[in-house]
Amino acid sequence: MCGKFTAMGRWRKVWNFSQPLTVTPGDPPDEGVTYGVAQPLPVIVWDRETKERRVVPMRWGFPHAKDWRRPQPIHARSETIETTKTFAEAFANGQRGIVVFKTFNEGKELSATKTEQWTIDPQDGVPRGFAFVWRRFEIPGLPQPILACVMATVPANKLLRDTILEHDPDPRMPAILEDADWRTWLGENDATPEQAKAVMRTMEGVNWKIAPEPKKVKVKERNATGARAAKPEPSLF
Repeated sequence: MCGKFTAMGRWRKVWNFSQPLTVTPGDPPDEGVTYGVAQPLPVIVWDRETKERRVVPMRWGFPHAKDWRRPQPIHARSETIETTKTFAEAFANGQRGIVVFKTFNEGKELSATKTEQWTIDPQDGVPRGFAFVWRRFEIPGLPQPILACVMATVPANKLLRDTILEHDPDPRMPAILEDADWRTWLGENDATPEQAKAVMRTMEGVNWKIAPEPKKVKVKERNATGARAAKPEPSLF
């Protein structure tokens, strides 16, 4: 199931894609951004007070009951999102968001212990939205609550079932929203939870490029003394 995806840098602060994205002459080239589990995501939400969309940073993955630093769960099944205790209240209350992506990854099982990452690329560079549900968590010992989100998933489409996920007993993919369904999912048009659930559909009839993710060459980082440099601790936001 998807645990990583990419977007473009300029999309992080853009909440309305109804108009084509433009680049002003002299602007630096846009950079690709990779998002993964436990990292902060730019989530588009509907602000009921101001009646407008805004982008809010949220951690991907709800806090685990025994250790809030551990992101689990990270996905919510669309079929049971309104009845599963972990997600039901947030979904019913309209705590639904959208994260824009360019490509996303799926894991292909090679053996019982080995998975190969594949990248799915629609190839047109058009911003598309993943459906997310979010919640606010009060964590003992932290000075302020954290916002965390999970990705809604649907049954995988034929392309993925026949290729990457052919041996998966329960093939899933992200719920990708049609542009016309953004308002319903965010709750801008006073849609009911039933109507919001209906927009989480498997996207079929696609001609996406799918390919194994290139293997990264591991390079040991060393400081001036020759010792291996310590990796910085990731921040919530």
